[in-house]
Amino acid sequence: MAKRPNILLITSDQHRGDSFGFENPGIYTPHLDRLARDGTRFSNCITPNPICQPARASILTGLLPLTHGVCDNGIDLPPETAERGFAGQLSRAGYDTAMIGKAHFSTMHTFAPTGTPECKTSSAEYPPGWQGPYMGFDHAELVVEGHNNWLPSKPPQGQNYERWYHGDGLGEEKNALYREARPPLTDAVQTWNSALPVAWHNSTWVGNQTVRFLDGHVGSDEPFCVWASFPDPHHPFDAPEPWCRLHDPDAIRLPRHRTLDLDRRPWWHKASHNRPPGPGAEKILGNFLQYPPQTDEQLRAIMANYYGMISLIDHNVGRILTALQVNGMADDTYVIFTADHGEWLGDHGLLFKGPMLYEGLLRVGMIVRGPNVPEGKIVAEPVSTLDLAPTFLDWAGAAPEGTFHGESLRPLIETDSAHRDFALCEWDLGLARIGVPLRLRTVRTKWHKLTIELDSGAGELYDLSKDRDEMENRFDDPDYAGIRTELLAMIGTRPDDMRETPLVRSGMA
Repeated sequence: MAKRPNILLITSDQHRGDSFGFENPGIYTPHLDRLARDGTRFSNCITPNPICQPARASILTGLLPLTHGVCDNGIDLPPETAERGFAGQLSRAGYDTAMIGKAHFSTMHTFAPTGTPECKTSSAEYPPGWQGPYMGFDHAELVVEGHNNWLPSKPPQGQNYERWYHGDGLGEEKNALYREARPPLTDAVQTWNSALPVAWHNSTWVGNQTVRFLDGHVGSDEPFCVWASFPDPHHPFDAPEPWCRLHDPDAIRLPRHRTLDLDRRPWWHKASHNRPPGPGAEKILGNFLQYPPQTDEQLRAIMANYYGMISLIDHNVGRILTALQVNGMADDTYVIFTADHGEWLGDHGLLFKGPMLYEGLLRVGMIVRGPNVPEGKIVAEPVSTLDLAPTFLDWAGAAPEGTFHGESLRPLIETDSAHRDFALCEWDLGLARIGVPLRLRTVRTKWHKLTIELDSGAGELYDLSKDRDEMENRFDDPDYAGIRTELLAMIGTRPDDMRETPLVRSGMA
């Protein structure tokens, strides 16, 4: 029997779909650009949820958030649900499965220990040599404190990266270097040029451990599925030297519309931006919408650093792809690069993420290279990272053990006749998240996008064929009544398999 193909999923965190050299020549991503030339990329791929935990749980399970239960950050993915995801199913089908880097299937900062290896306090209960299994993966090497504004925990807290980081006794020296801002200095929000040497950076560590995993499979007849998960370019924007200097701020192309325009948007835009978060939010969830307005100079500094973080990831992607080639695995391995969600990065005067589902936040890149994958092909059909789990099982020749909300991407990749009408995104936010409870449902077609808040009936509709900057809300425009009806009907096709979530049980949603 022919050897089954390997699967290598590489993800970044908070990485916009337009922040690649192939969409923006001002960004240095030579390895990802080559991956796109050598394979097929999807130009209209969206996230099923615009924040970390729900989006990552959906990638693993192939289910929408209100079905797998992680409808917001701060809710752990149930292990029994995770076991039915692509990692557990491929493991039972004979694959060696591994998670390397940021998983974020469980909450890191909690009021009390939860028992998971990603919980900061519970992680101390795990032995120093722990490497899984976890959430269906046979092998796990985790970055728990993935964004260095939370400095890597000192053992016994933390997991594989944190223990490696502190293992030479230089952890405090590294932390001091990380905090040190190298010139040119900036007062941009959550932005500085970090003095932490690249050798100690978590992007380098994820690259190192992924290469080591691949080296360990040389000569093996067992296929593998490994998820290499980089924690960047999530804020803070803190690229180390020399990557922080790679992009000249003066050459940065700023968003055309970069001032707040809340008065022309649905009510929840202003309400979520201006109201303080609910009780306890400052301790665990935070309010990611509170920051002073940024000048053009500050925004240039943010974007240059953000692009530098992406270029460091790209460098490590190149190392991983080189290891595949050197080890003779490239021809037998599907390589997928995508992200959990995007980043506003100044669009409409916004930074980070929240309940304004502009394209910078909703759309992510997706590149696929591997056996029978056409070179240089661009698929414009609307797809989602929900589609990865069923695609992986399709490539592996493994019958799905249950139902997915996503569909295999193979017909879109291997033929020119396949078609997709739409992709869905959903987010239920409790009061503690942003100060107002919301139930948001979004549908994205090739040319239109609609978001509706279910409790109020308010919404926004953008004609992306004419208005890529999403300036004109057509939700109540009589000329778009027919399109609105069609898009709402698409949202209505969502399977009736939603589960009761912790937000609902607590009365927060």
